[in-house]
Amino acid sequence: MTTHLVFEYLVKYIAQNGTTENIKPIFKTDDFCLYKNDCLTVMSKFPDNYVDMIFADPPYMLSNDGVTCYAGKMVSVNKGKWDKSNGFEADLAFHEKWISECKRILKPEGTIWISGTQHSIYQCGYLLQKLNFHLLNDITWFKPNAAPNLSCTVFAHSHETLLWARKDKKARNTFNYDLMKKGRFPEDKMKAVDKQMRSVWSISTPSQAEKEFGKHPTQKPLALLKRIVLASTKENDIILDPFNGGGTTGVACKVIGNRKYIGIDINEEYINQTIKRYNKLNHQTALLHF
Repeated sequence: MTTHLVFEYLVKYIAQNGTTENIKPIFKTDDFCLYKNDCLTVMSKFPDNYVDMIFADPPYMLSNDGVTCYAGKMVSVNKGKWDKSNGFEADLAFHEKWISECKRILKPEGTIWISGTQHSIYQCGYLLQKLNFHLLNDITWFKPNAAPNLSCTVFAHSHETLLWARKDKKARNTFNYDLMKKGRFPEDKMKAVDKQMRSVWSISTPSQAEKEFGKHPTQKPLALLKRIVLASTKENDIILDPFNGGGTTGVACKVIGNRKYIGIDINEEYINQTIKRYNKLNHQTALLHF
């Protein structure tokens, strides 16, 4: 089966698997597919052992009526109902459900990346171990332009943690070592030329240009997702983001090229942002080949 047919088969399988709900993408091309739905609902329709890589930026559960700093102004930390904690046990159960589904649909050699702050990342790390993933790295994403802390009672939050894990300990996952060592990463002042890529990455938060079609409250910079996709996938891999948000994972796949992307989000606004970002890239690519 060709890689194109593999992608098409998955979309058809999701639509036909089960009788209670017919799930079809809201947007689809040959290499890009978006679902406006709950990720657990869509992932439950996936076949076993099918996805090559998953990047997940789940809700941090930190919308607690506090305040934060944005563009030099005090603003509410609340991001939406989807980001409100339901208590430790309920939050843990939620994370276990979606991580379990991710493990089922990953290939044995497939890997998962999970991004988070102290509000969620330790629960996710515990569950990766409980569910017998093989932890590969924990990456510190340092934000050199992080917002200041307004309370002045704790250290200013200037990093997030990325966990990288493989489904099957005995399998061999994709890691493009030479590309990470010898590639050029001008956005990262900590990356030494022609030296091994280390586990602390210095990458600024998204620029205004990346928010052209709207902003997601936890949007990740394109440079971060490009590095993740380049490091841990190969051509024609199927990449899933169960919390699509503003679609940066998908945009990274499109920029790099020759990857198949599936994104899931419950919010139509963010799905539309993703479609606009994809269409702009497609238009730019078409002009280059005119």
